[in-house]
Amino acid sequence: MAFVAGATNAGGFLAVQQYTSHMTGIVSSMADNIVLGAYELVLSGAGGLLCFLMGAACSAIMVNYSRRHRMHSVFALPLLLEAGLLLCFGLLGARLSTVSGLFVPVTVMLLCFIMGLQNALITKISNAEIRTTHITGIITDIGIELGKLAYWNTGTSSIRPKVSANRFRLKMLTLLAMCFFLGGVMGAFGFKHVGYIATVPLALALVTLAMVPAVDDVRFLIRRSARRVKAKL
Repeated sequence: MAFVAGATNAGGFLAVQQYTSHMTGIVSSMADNIVLGAYELVLSGAGGLLCFLMGAACSAIMVNYSRRHRMHSVFALPLLLEAGLLLCFGLLGARLSTVSGLFVPVTVMLLCFIMGLQNALITKISNAEIRTTHITGIITDIGIELGKLAYWNTGTSSIRPKVSANRFRLKMLTLLAMCFFLGGVMGAFGFKHVGYIATVPLALALVTLAMVPAVDDVRFLIRRSARRVKAKL
């Protein structure tokens, strides 16, 4: 997921000339543009921010619905939606880039929505421990664990417990950062050489991840429908 986010974010920058996962930067630029009187750019930032927010809300609705109905595809449905939107971006991006949306082109709206969708999904999966669409939190957590690892414990006791790093978490965070960076390189390379269609392999990868639980749910629904029909007969 970190690879997909890095590829979409970096490659998307070449397509729409702005990063779509960095809400901190968008909000900061909105504040700057208010002071500078560039209100059109303020509205542009607001459009991207709102789409990111809508994507996160949509992901939460889908995950909570799946949990309440005890579906196998608790996290698969947002993945399938993200895959479908990436396919739309890859196949129709050139046309959508000329269509005006909510203060921004539809392509920007689509990418911001996708980033919000994925970020909320990973937040739900990891209980707010991990983010994959931006790397600031990951680098911060790596620094924290490295600080623990470098800490020199002296005179440890029950009053002053030993400071120790979570090595497994450190490895996982480092791997996420590397995957995000590698995804960014591959995404930028793909957009540079083949254009919007570079997102199609990313969409297929997400479909592969989500396919098994989604198929399980379809089979369950078919069996349940068959039982209901038999009960009526």
